[in-house]
Amino acid sequence: MLLDLKISRPGLWFPTIWIYLVPFGNQVEFWNTIPFWLGLFYVTFPLNYLVYGLNDYNDVSADAVNERKGNFLFGAKASKEELKSVLLKITVITIPFVVLFTVLSGLKMFLLLLAMILVNIIYNFRPFRIKERPPFEILIQVGYVLTAFFATTLNGLPDLPWQTIVYLSLFAFQAHIAGEIMDIEPDTKAGKRTTATLIKRKNAKLLMLFLLLSETFLLYFWFNDIVLAGFLLVFSLWLILDIFVLFKNKPYTLSQMKLFGLAINFSAILSMIWVLYSGKLMVV
Repeated sequence: MLLDLKISRPGLWFPTIWIYLVPFGNQVEFWNTIPFWLGLFYVTFPLNYLVYGLNDYNDVSADAVNERKGNFLFGAKASKEELKSVLLKITVITIPFVVLFTVLSGLKMFLLLLAMILVNIIYNFRPFRIKERPPFEILIQVGYVLTAFFATTLNGLPDLPWQTIVYLSLFAFQAHIAGEIMDIEPDTKAGKRTTATLIKRKNAKLLMLFLLLSETFLLYFWFNDIVLAGFLLVFSLWLILDIFVLFKNKPYTLSQMKLFGLAINFSAILSMIWVLYSGKLMVV
């Protein structure tokens, strides 16, 4: 059971939780409804077990040489033997939720959940295996935005503004490239092709900086969210120091990566509170 929890990577639950909560920004007393809590639970362990379980099942060789794996922050370091039953477990865990949410919200929900599953299959399995077809492994991260549509469909919330969809897509792209940067060495050693291994560390960081600055621009000019825009601007300034002064082309140490991971989770919690309180990402 602890291995299964590690596989779901609790330290990386924040993207699905964060995106799920965004549509509730203009709602009141949503926490008094059962669908809200059912959905919130689903986007923690069950959904992330699906996402990262399929990932780990197809990434044993890369994970074996990845020193940041083997913990609850960044995920399990499991053998083929330990992962042989993971597909069955994912199926057993996922099907009841598909049935439950379809009963609650109808055919649209069924198709939405099916799309979420298919995105992960296309990402991980041959003949598609988009995860090793740069830059499409970054672009397919737009699938994370389906979590917001899941929230609106399950809870009967207003449709997302297209500007919010654009912002959430950039958020998903940026979060993924950050992970690729930390994994350049093990991915290269395992022969895994990613955007970061192809364009190298400095260019990957510059790409991440571009995404961060784009998010900052959209938050300020589209959503008039000075608080969140200011936070991302500070993050961007830190990344500039990282690129040109502090780390440059040097890889992060394991302790540094763990510190960054904890800091990102803390920041995510604060920004979730702000997004719910302000509701700015749902108003343009």
